[in-house]
Amino acid sequence: MSYRKLLFSLCLIWIVGNTGIAQTEIKSKVTDFLTYLPIENASVYIKNTTIGVITNVDGKFLLNVPQEHVNDTLIISSIGYESYKSVISEFKEEEVFLEEDIASLDEVVVVAETRPKTGNDIMLRALEELPENLPDSAYIQKGFLRHKERNKKQYKWLIESAITVYDSSYESGSRKNLRINVDETRKSYDLREVDSLFTYASYLKSRGMDINARSQKLRRDTIRTASLVNAIKWNDTRVNGLENLFKGKLNMIRNANMKKALLGEDLLERHQFELDTILVDDGRKIYKIRIFEGKEFVGLNTPGIYNEGFEGRGWIYIYYDNYAIKRLEYELVAASDAQKRRSKSLFGTQVNHKLVISYKEYGDRMYPNYFYYETPKLVKIGDRSSDRERNEEERGVDKDEQYYYTTQEILFTEIIQDPDAIAKALKKKWSSDIFSSRPYNEDFWENYNVLLESEEEDQLIQDLTRRATLFKQ
Repeated sequence: MSYRKLLFSLCLIWIVGNTGIAQTEIKSKVTDFLTYLPIENASVYIKNTTIGVITNVDGKFLLNVPQEHVNDTLIISSIGYESYKSVISEFKEEEVFLEEDIASLDEVVVVAETRPKTGNDIMLRALEELPENLPDSAYIQKGFLRHKERNKKQYKWLIESAITVYDSSYESGSRKNLRINVDETRKSYDLREVDSLFTYASYLKSRGMDINARSQKLRRDTIRTASLVNAIKWNDTRVNGLENLFKGKLNMIRNANMKKALLGEDLLERHQFELDTILVDDGRKIYKIRIFEGKEFVGLNTPGIYNEGFEGRGWIYIYYDNYAIKRLEYELVAASDAQKRRSKSLFGTQVNHKLVISYKEYGDRMYPNYFYYETPKLVKIGDRSSDRERNEEERGVDKDEQYYYTTQEILFTEIIQDPDAIAKALKKKWSSDIFSSRPYNEDFWENYNVLLESEEEDQLIQDLTRRATLFKQ
């Protein structure tokens, strides 16, 4: 073969090989037509596919579109707004404005007698329909995780990872039939001070040692740093591991069939539901229902952690036609006297758990689309005496730096249902440990859809990166 023919063949192979991975990048902002305010968590996706992202707090998004979909339709939708649609190859908008679209609440009255009319009845019907609306066969989802910890001034910890989640179906118990794997990590900075004596005391108790966190013998300068690091790692997994989020009670809709679920048996004893209005989501009517406290307190019953005595508050959005749950916005707020005192002392807030879960319909079933979970985390507490506030004031303790807040965001960008692909993936070793470091894979991240950082997050991450460099030196 001549040199010219060889060069031509190599170029042809390169072009063909890269055509399959070529991407069109779409970047824009979604805004309310009347208020000019950004619309957060708007869905941005390619019609009739599982490819999509959501907007961040600034209303901005970035979507990588595979070349074979450039002539397909881009849809931008948000509950309560008219959807925006455009052919992807023709999309040039720097800013997309959505107009409000609200259905009439009066339509609830003009229905058949058998249709539920109260918030409680609609919610119970939605739970009855979960087996029909959630996946009934095995699937895999690809997603993007952003895990961050910060005080009121700065980031202390940031992890961004690509993850895979396998679920055999809604009917199966999640503890044995749901698996999570961390595929790649693109950012991992940890600048937390290792000074949580309360966490250290809990760690020692878990190992069978009787330690009192208030004891004057438990001082930072008497404990080896390596031992404290082990305690922090133990607490990371205990509180913030992905296994806990996906397989525990906070995955409220998926795990509504588990024992003592938050949306399970005796639901109306712990929660009440009130129909607020009917909105529109991508042309479909959707109930907006308020969640408020019931007669009994809500508890998570987490081993080794006192987290009882809450009341649930929030909103849930349920499709009018098939009772599928589209979105849940939920908070657990300290309500019992004991929990109120504990929350104020240890966390500086009464909101102990904040959760958002949204779903995307694909093939007449609802698949997880986005998770947001926020919780305060005990870090810098050693003095829990009645004189604590006065002592801290004398020492010049800055409360803006004292309390930590952990946030986990997960954006799912792809659904895989092919049995062969699922079987192949399950043969590999799976690990849900987000805390172990991994080398950066630039080729992997080049075309991977992620949750776009907000302007505030971008600045905080830049500051964290600079401090991480100094820290390493």
